[in-house]
Amino acid sequence: MAAALWRLVRRVSPRVLTATVCRSAGHRSDDFLQNDALRRVVKRAVDEHRTVSSRLESGAVSEAERRALNRRLLDASALMEAFEETQLLGREMEDLQTLIHRDICQQFTREMFDMYQGFASYKNWDFELFNYTPAEYGGLHHASVRVSGECVFRWLKFEGGTHRVQRIPEVGLSSRMQRIHTGTMTVIVLPQMEEVDIDIAPKDLRIDTFRSRGAGGQHVNTTDSAVRLVHLPTGTVSECQQFRSQLKNRETALRVLRARLHQCMMGQQREQTHTARRLQVGTRAQSERIRTYNFTQDRVTDHRIGFVTRDIKEFMRGAEGLEDLLQLLQENQDREELLKLLKDNS
Repeated sequence: MAAALWRLVRRVSPRVLTATVCRSAGHRSDDFLQNDALRRVVKRAVDEHRTVSSRLESGAVSEAERRALNRRLLDASALMEAFEETQLLGREMEDLQTLIHRDICQQFTREMFDMYQGFASYKNWDFELFNYTPAEYGGLHHASVRVSGECVFRWLKFEGGTHRVQRIPEVGLSSRMQRIHTGTMTVIVLPQMEEVDIDIAPKDLRIDTFRSRGAGGQHVNTTDSAVRLVHLPTGTVSECQQFRSQLKNRETALRVLRARLHQCMMGQQREQTHTARRLQVGTRAQSERIRTYNFTQDRVTDHRIGFVTRDIKEFMRGAEGLEDLLQLLQENQDREELLKLLKDNS
């Protein structure tokens, strides 16, 4: 029986690695472990182990029978151990996939931050850093900046949304793992108002202070200069840890909070407008991702207008390549608004 069990498990076992490493391609890493044939094999091995152990414990067996039973017990135990090791391998592979995905997203977030910083320099805009939380190995968890200059929002409003990256991780993986992985990061663009007509009552505001987490010298890291504001009625949060002065951080965080509350109000109005438009004329549902950066194929694709460009490194410098795309998006929006106006007036 043990020989038959091993023949069956060897026949299905080559699928273990394939099932685990293809998780990002749409396969479940536990497909192999849920295989009906394998589960029957393991169940028989468990029953065999229980039966043989019971007979050995009874003591009413000859020496020859004891040796035969010990061999059967050894075979059943080895099979059960192999199944447990396979389960452990599946969990480890899932952990590895999670780490790879996280590193890809963090690396991509840093590259996107550098692209926007480069674009601000290219357009001669001011690029004021509020928060910058780095990740391990040179990645970036999140950042918050204020960009000011001529027509900033007109250009950057098209960048808000989900950006997708496709690349082979730059880590020392085996040949089986050298394939394209996918990750995403999100950009949020808020208009900065000089005077935002948002009244925030002191009783509706919770103010937290904490030590800055980023670089900035001994004083920044050892005093509670960073400020976090929470608007209690809406749960909206803003924070600033860029300055040594707690007062200046508080003023900046309050300005950001007002802008976010204003954006929330505007978003509700836009949603009502979009809903009415869909009911009247109908629109195609937009994909969640607005743009894909495929490093393996050296290609950037904007899904909103079907724009495709090559030389991804040049594009992510944040200069002419990004400017050309944003110009096309602006022209496309102008055409849609004109068509809508003509349709409404017809």
